[in-house]
Amino acid sequence: MFASLLKRTGIAIVLGALAGAAQAEPMLRGDVTVNAAIVTVGDLFDGAGLMAETAVFRAPAPGTSGILSLQDIASAVQAAGIETFEPAGFDRIRVARVGIDVRQEMLSDLIAQDLQSRGILTAGMDMDIALDAPLPDLIAANTETPAALTILRYMPGSSSFSARFAVAGIDRPLDVSGQIQLMIAAPHLARTLPQGTILGPDDIEMRMVPLAYAESTGLVSDAEIMGMALQRQTREGVMLKPSDIAAPEIISRNDSVTVVFQQGALTLTTTGKALNSASLSQPVSVLNTMTNKVLQGVATQNGTVTVYSGPQQLAGL
Repeated sequence: MFASLLKRTGIAIVLGALAGAAQAEPMLRGDVTVNAAIVTVGDLFDGAGLMAETAVFRAPAPGTSGILSLQDIASAVQAAGIETFEPAGFDRIRVARVGIDVRQEMLSDLIAQDLQSRGILTAGMDMDIALDAPLPDLIAANTETPAALTILRYMPGSSSFSARFAVAGIDRPLDVSGQIQLMIAAPHLARTLPQGTILGPDDIEMRMVPLAYAESTGLVSDAEIMGMALQRQTREGVMLKPSDIAAPEIISRNDSVTVVFQQGALTLTTTGKALNSASLSQPVSVLNTMTNKVLQGVATQNGTVTVYSGPQQLAGL
């Protein structure tokens, strides 16, 4: 009997707790901020339970807010199946929707991705975009993809483009047009240097220049410049062109040089005077000062000329 009484008492306690839980009313939260295009019961109320995901209002446009009166809320939630709720002292609440500003940088990134996929914008390149008209003030929904490029027409000859974007949370498309200037990294002198300077990494800095300009003047990579010599004194900040550099001279005109003739096991050496300057592997005319004969050879290292093989050349030694 005692056990039966305990059992009945336990059941009564559980039923009482369940009844209390059932009687707990959802409580209005007050001002709320939402991400989605709809406002749910769970957005508006604490303790919404299984009704939390039920839609009751359309959310305001991204980046804006609206006012809901207590009467509007009551009518909407009654239609959803909630007869009573705790207003928590509010007679109205503000519902705001999160948004993302649609800026030119966002659209430029999408255009750049498209040009990269076409192989137009490659490594070491960038671009500048000038719009024909300012962008309207637009706020996209707060999603992973606030804007998407749907159409891009690009005319490289004139650099003009037109593009259409779909903006999340906005029904109408966004159309823009303007000019795209492709840019490429080009080597510039980091400081003013005299003619003949052998260029190293500290002498060069890469700067972006219009691709059309670089192509019209000639473009060299920083790797091609290393170890080359300036053809003339050049000011700081000047973009280096192929005509500005050359392989460094290893023999200068009027230098005293060693002349080497080598044919098979036979090696003969003498001295002479270079009649012209030359870089590595370039031709050099050498005057044999003992015979006053001119030999033809190539510069093979600093101060050394290797002459062509042949009877006449050998006689010139």
